[in-house]
Amino acid sequence: MDHAVLMSLPVEELQRRARIPFRLFADIPALLADFARTIADEIRRANEEDRAARLILPVGPVKQYPLLVEITNRERLSWRNVWVFQMDEFLDWQGRLIPEDHALSFTGFLKSELFAKIDPLLAMPPEQHVAPHPFRIDEFSEKLERVGGADCCFGGIGYHGHVAFNEPVISRWNRVSVEEMRQSLTRVLPLGDDSIVVQSIHSAGGDSQAIPPMAVTCGMRDILAARKIRLYCAGGTRHQAVFRVAVAGEVSAGYPVTLVQGHADAEVRTDAATAEPIEVGLR
Repeated sequence: MDHAVLMSLPVEELQRRARIPFRLFADIPALLADFARTIADEIRRANEEDRAARLILPVGPVKQYPLLVEITNRERLSWRNVWVFQMDEFLDWQGRLIPEDHALSFTGFLKSELFAKIDPLLAMPPEQHVAPHPFRIDEFSEKLERVGGADCCFGGIGYHGHVAFNEPVISRWNRVSVEEMRQSLTRVLPLGDDSIVVQSIHSAGGDSQAIPPMAVTCGMRDILAARKIRLYCAGGTRHQAVFRVAVAGEVSAGYPVTLVQGHADAEVRTDAATAEPIEVGLR
């Protein structure tokens, strides 16, 4: 489909042509409330079936997590048999993990803003939080496989179509095929300029130098192997094009989220305004 046509399709026509089903919510607060509720429901279902809940979780978006803490404590939802596989983490210029007390640490955020705020009687054992590590690169996949694979992978979608930090490989020398990207493993990578700029606008007042230049990320292989995938576009107008390419664009290693197309149980969720056709013009 021509790019300009894709950007201008009415929502009803986009729904008809979508290669990943999508669900719309009234506004972003309603979308984030659904995010929290959906995670909680996955945990509750696993508890009722007396099995582990194995979840791949993002840090970005993040505003669903206070809601999830509130649901957990109010509904007495046990996390004792939950495994959280953290998608990714920032690295410094030498490829080393940023410290957990860094303002942008994903690990630090999950520990302080999610796990520490759950009632201790309901809390998850610390060893059941697994994050990718740059010097133990296969540990993430090995632990995920050992506990039975992911029941659900939750995530956002980045500006250039990345899920976790599975950024497109942009190089005049190297080309990565769709199948190579589909089979990609946990790895260390430099962040693309566009990712750094978007991160800086969102998290650092536009100061690109404040954003760590590298990351470690789980690969698309582990994401696509999850039994369910739920992706949330909660960034407002900056997610309009991202959303449309994700659900109805051509499959491409240059836009990794499109590899989710064809998954047996995947859905993209966003608010109604983000799904509207894009109007180009000076504002």
